[in-house]
Amino acid sequence: MTAEQLTLEPLELESAGLLNQAALWPFASVIVPCFNEEKHIATCLESILSNDYPKDRLEILVLDGLSEDRTREIVLEYAKRYERVRLVDNPQRNIPAAMNVGIRNARGDTIMKMDAHSTYQSTHIRLCVAYQERYGAENVGGVWKMVPGADTAVAQAIVLGMAHRFGSGNAKIKVGASQPTWSDSAAFGCFKKELFCRIGLFDERLGGGSDMDMNVRIRATGGRILLVPQIVVNYYADHSLKKFWKHNFADGIWTSYVMKFGSKAWSWRHWVPLIFVLSLLGSFALAAFFPILLWLGLGIAGLYVATSLAVSLQIALRKRDFRQLFQLPGVFAVRHFAHGAGALFGLVLIVLPGVQWKGRRRMQG
Repeated sequence: MTAEQLTLEPLELESAGLLNQAALWPFASVIVPCFNEEKHIATCLESILSNDYPKDRLEILVLDGLSEDRTREIVLEYAKRYERVRLVDNPQRNIPAAMNVGIRNARGDTIMKMDAHSTYQSTHIRLCVAYQERYGAENVGGVWKMVPGADTAVAQAIVLGMAHRFGSGNAKIKVGASQPTWSDSAAFGCFKKELFCRIGLFDERLGGGSDMDMNVRIRATGGRILLVPQIVVNYYADHSLKKFWKHNFADGIWTSYVMKFGSKAWSWRHWVPLIFVLSLLGSFALAAFFPILLWLGLGIAGLYVATSLAVSLQIALRKRDFRQLFQLPGVFAVRHFAHGAGALFGLVLIVLPGVQWKGRRRMQG
């Protein structure tokens, strides 16, 4: 089935015979992993509760990693007001463990992962389920619409940089798509519960990369992942370069560190920053013995700087915001160098005995 064949018009959704027959919709269990999300959990739950999915065919499980702020209090207030909202403890405090506890406690035949750091359109659940029912995809999701984490030029630059191919490669989940298409990932995931009986639950050893690992396992067994651009998730991005560095460094570690657990949770785009960093380090380190490599290193660095400036200028002109001409090169540099350095560190961790890294993906606030 080609991408062109995947286009679904709203009229076709109605003709599917489900919209006006609530009993025919599968019972859906929404799983929301969270930890210390007092700033976002209320708006997240409001957006989920505002969905137009049949109310009696929906439950919302908030898997909390024993939060130390007001998150639990806020969730319990919602649980008192809405019987379909439940607070469930996740003492391991990592996302794959949260998903697994949620799946085991779920009453639904359809499992949906929703991030607590995001908000969702009113049609989100219905569209995920409808596309899944129609095309039989093992995983259906949408695209991220990055929202600035603060009202600053830096926060806006982080959003713009992540939404450009120079910042995110061919990751359609971030750069978008023009029509529904088969993909290697989607935000955040809608699954049939029976899938986990066939291929297993989320790998709890992978504090990061568990979503990609699940998608790799789905595709390895002949399954498909459907990305639908109609399904838009508003995701709050990092608000500072310091936090952006930490985020990308941790993501870089999990690019390579997953191999310690026998996982192949990566795409080629995840390795490009590491290759870039190694090419610079190798060229300059070996230049003392092979002087020509100094010119190679300078050439690579010069090409990178020229590309970064050209992309930054293009974005600044498109947005008519020339502050971004000065902000975006820093964002791209942090994105690429932090991710590459993290992947290099992950390779080092692989050879060390024991589990040495749990890192950012333990759902730190």
